[in-house]
Amino acid sequence: MTLRLPDGDGGLRSYEPRATPLALGTGAPFTSRVVFSAAHVVADPFADTTPDSPAAVDWDATLAFRRHLWAHGLGVAEAMDTAQRGMGLDWAGAAELIRRSAAEAKAVGGRIACGVGTDQLTGPAPTLAEVRAAYEEQLALVEGTGAQAILMASRALAAAARGPEDYLEVYGHLLRQAAEPVVLHWLGPMFDPALDGYWGSADLDAATETFLEVIAAHPDKVDGIKVSLLDARREVALRRRLPRSVRCYTGDDFHYPELIAGDDRGFSHALLGVFDPLGPLAAQAVRVLDTGDAKGFRELLDPTVELSRHLFQAPTRFYKTGVVLLAWLAGHQEHFAMVGGLQSARSLPHLARAYELADGLGLFPDPVLAEARMTHLLALYGVTS
Repeated sequence: MTLRLPDGDGGLRSYEPRATPLALGTGAPFTSRVVFSAAHVVADPFADTTPDSPAAVDWDATLAFRRHLWAHGLGVAEAMDTAQRGMGLDWAGAAELIRRSAAEAKAVGGRIACGVGTDQLTGPAPTLAEVRAAYEEQLALVEGTGAQAILMASRALAAAARGPEDYLEVYGHLLRQAAEPVVLHWLGPMFDPALDGYWGSADLDAATETFLEVIAAHPDKVDGIKVSLLDARREVALRRRLPRSVRCYTGDDFHYPELIAGDDRGFSHALLGVFDPLGPLAAQAVRVLDTGDAKGFRELLDPTVELSRHLFQAPTRFYKTGVVLLAWLAGHQEHFAMVGGLQSARSLPHLARAYELADGLGLFPDPVLAEARMTHLLALYGVTS
């Protein structure tokens, strides 16, 4: 069947879907890289909610998707930006997600790391003491589940801090308290405009120096850093300055193949939102890299970059809409609904292009199902065959 897809200029173009998917099976655990996929949450479409109501989550479908990622050898980065943290999922919902996912990880032997933030602070002017206390509350919950902690960038800290010294004080306090090494997360303003000027400066060179100072003061408490600045050169320069014991987890959804493959001076591990839709293919590529075949790894993963750049195009923070669309088309959930009503955050031409790129890569286990669901979505917008 040929689909008529919107071209973004008010017209329609023809697209012939792929007939067969890629053959992507499970395999041995990874040996050369630590790889996390940040995972989305599945909304409960039958809940009577509004966009600003607490999130209504379909827990069975949400946990089933995490089992899918673990089955392919990926770790799960839980309650992160991809799970609509701060964009539909509040702290109460995130806490429940962390508890449930950590328990599921123990049951199936999956690797999990969970986001620690300050999103229980909803007032307009938090103090540094309130920021520290909020971080401490969330850190205690995550460590209590047995999951690894990811210290996320904090909107509240960005608002309360008056300079680099405040970041050094807050992060130093938390790292001294952490029971096990954590991942430090630097999320750029393209993902969250409220984080502009993080680490005490809008000058990224100056911010980098503060970030490195935090790590240098507590290298035994930092497992790694997760960098989401969409700047490959900056990430490479940063990882070359890390202590040898500290990993760099790329969060660059534009340049991940080259950063994971690395060079003769090092490489990045991965903690990526785009590995939510790419999970099985990404896992297969990493297993090829485990054999030392960097060329084969790039041949598998490089063609996915066009899809990733499309999903993460500006406004980047709305990439979750495309991620959930692809999960629905792939059969991982029975609807295209999102917490906070975020399914409306991208246009039909954007969604149609995401379908086309994912279908071309062979990402849908059942192309006929994906085609039928896309046809239904098009019809809801008034596109008839």
